Amino acid sequence: MEVFSMGSRKRETYQVEVKHSLLWEAALGIAAITNEQLLDTLDYTDKQWKTIKASLSKEMLAHLEIVQQKNTWKTILLLLHEKDMNLLEEFNQFVNELGEEELRYIALPYIGVKHQQERKLASQGNRDAVERLQEGSKDNAFFPNYVAYISQVDVSHLKNHIQEVMTGWYESVIQPDEAKFKGILERDASSKNKRLEKLEAEDFVEWATHGIRYLPEPSVYKVIMIPHFIYRPWNVEADIEGTKIFYYPVANESIHPDDPYVPDQMLVQKFKVLGDENRLRMLKILMGGGRTLKEMTEEVGMGKTTVYHHLKLLKSARLIVAYGPRYHVSPRAWEMLPRELELFLGEEK
Repeated sequence: MEVFSMGSRKRETYQVEVKHSLLWEAALGIAAITNEQLLDTLDYTDKQWKTIKASLSKEMLAHLEIVQQKNTWKTILLLLHEKDMNLLEEFNQFVNELGEEELRYIALPYIGVKHQQERKLASQGNRDAVERLQEGSKDNAFFPNYVAYISQVDVSHLKNHIQEVMTGWYESVIQPDEAKFKGILERDASSKNKRLEKLEAEDFVEWATHGIRYLPEPSVYKVIMIPHFIYRPWNVEADIEGTKIFYYPVANESIHPDDPYVPDQMLVQKFKVLGDENRLRMLKILMGGGRTLKEMTEEVGMGKTTVYHHLKLLKSARLIVAYGPRYHVSPRAWEMLPRELELFLGEEK
């Protein structure tokens, strides 16, 4: 049966908003340094991370251990989305003013409209609701344990921890280079807003994130794009009610505005990752179909930890993707790679 349309209406999509703040940069730095599995894939060198750790007090290092164990970086990011804040003093005052139930509700993760009542009850101490929220978030690696912690932690202790870790990081890491970080974020947000005027929302998100094609989904009306420097080259995704959030890596030209020949950071990342015999072998294998970590380990005859490290690097360069336990080549990445190189080398300076 043929269907005739008497008129057409453009498919609805989300609205995009670009925001930036040194507070988000601080929160993502705290998340980065406590994510040991990802640390060696970040742009910051091991020497830079050691320098940062050496600048931190014993008390601050103890707070970072709590962040690593309890994932309280998530709490900080969720608090920062409650209102626009640019100053550390604003953040600390906001935290001070929150009531116990309100803080727990904000800190508990949003996992969908149908779980909002459970989130509300869990913030009030309802144990059944906590268990249902844990069950509903079991596909996330850390949410169930995080939900349990937020629902039972002493709120005054949580407030103190959040304020101490943010203040310690901001004063030790952000403040010494505040002008540099601020300039990078401002330049990137400005350039992204100019490009946003010329691109459709979905095309813009894909361009800014170097390959994430985020299609509209029910109940998501807005996408917030937040540039970051310290977590490069990764995108970090998050959800709040009605909104999808992408913390995306700033472009190289935002870091080096006076260098007309600076290449795109992700282009560099891709070719760095390709410059290794073992990773090329793995890509050749994946071209023949998806593999689990166990299958890949058996085929290349290398240790599981080594193979996992190589796959992490390939994934960080967006050359492969993971669907559940299986790794696959990203067809779009290979389709775009020659074009990306051509655009850079062929650009008129």
